[in-house]
Amino acid sequence: MNCVILKRFSLALVALTALARDAVAFTDDELQRHVAGLKARLPGDDFTVVVQSPFVVIGDEPAERVKARAVDTVKWAVDRLKAQYFQRDPQMIIDIWLFRDKESYEKHAEELFGAKPHTPYGYYSSQHRALVMNIATGGGTLVHEIVHPYMAVNFPECPAWFNEGLASLYEQSAEDKGQIIGRVNWRLSGLQEAIRAGRLQSFEDLCVGSTDDFYHRDTGANYGQARYLCYYLQEQGLLKKFYDQFRASVKQDPDGYKTLEAVLKEKDMSDFQKRWEAWVLGLKRS
Repeated sequence: MNCVILKRFSLALVALTALARDAVAFTDDELQRHVAGLKARLPGDDFTVVVQSPFVVIGDEPAERVKARAVDTVKWAVDRLKAQYFQRDPQMIIDIWLFRDKESYEKHAEELFGAKPHTPYGYYSSQHRALVMNIATGGGTLVHEIVHPYMAVNFPECPAWFNEGLASLYEQSAEDKGQIIGRVNWRLSGLQEAIRAGRLQSFEDLCVGSTDDFYHRDTGANYGQARYLCYYLQEQGLLKKFYDQFRASVKQDPDGYKTLEAVLKEKDMSDFQKRWEAWVLGLKRS
C-alpha cells in the first residue's frame, strides 16, 4: 500500500470520527430495515449479506466464504479488540463490502457508489458509511479499518499517530493466549530505509505534530514509525498500559508524549530512540 492510498484513508478517518461522535445507537429494527434496504439494491444474485453487528458484511464470494470472513476476520478482530481496548461499539451501522477480485471491486464500487476506486486495496466512504474492499488483496486492511470506528467512539481524542499506529499494528495479526497481537509486516522495509537514511523524525515530533503533519509529511515513514513503536510497546508488555494511561490523561497530555515517557520509564528519549532504531534494524519478516 503506498503513501497516496494512506493519505486518502486518513481523510475517511476524519469523517468517520465525526460520524461516530454525532451518531446515536441504532435499534434492532433499524438494523433489519437497513439489511432489507441493502438486499433490495444488491448488484447481483451472487451476493451474500451477513449481519455482524455493528457491521453488515456483503460479499460476492461463495456464501460460506462470506460468512467465514464475517466470523473469522470481522468478529475475531472485534472480539479481541474489545477485550483489550474498547468497551463501546460504534453507534452507527457500517457496511463492509468484500468484492472477490479486482474486476468485481472496480465494477461494483463504481455502480454502487458512483466513483471508481482510488486504491487497489479498499477504502472507507464516509458518505455511504461503507468500507469497500478488494478482498483478494488480503484481510489486513480490513482489520486496520475496523480499529478506527472503535477508536472513534471509545477514545475520540486520540491523535493520528497512535490511532494509525495501533490500527497498522493489526494489519498483520495473530492470536496469543487469547489476545490479538501484531506481527512484523510489510511496513518494516520502508521504516528501516528511513532509519538508515537518517530521515526519521524524533518521537517527540511524531507525537506533538499535527494531524496534517502525520498524513502529509513523509507519510510512509510516519506510519512505520508509529506502527513499530506500538509493536515495541507490545513486545515489552506495555501497549495496553500505554493505551489505558493515555486515555485517562489525554486532557493533560493530548499528544501522549509525556505518557509515553512515563510508561517507557525513559528520561532520555533521544537515547531510547537510538536503541529502538537499532532494535528495528534487527527485525526481519518471517
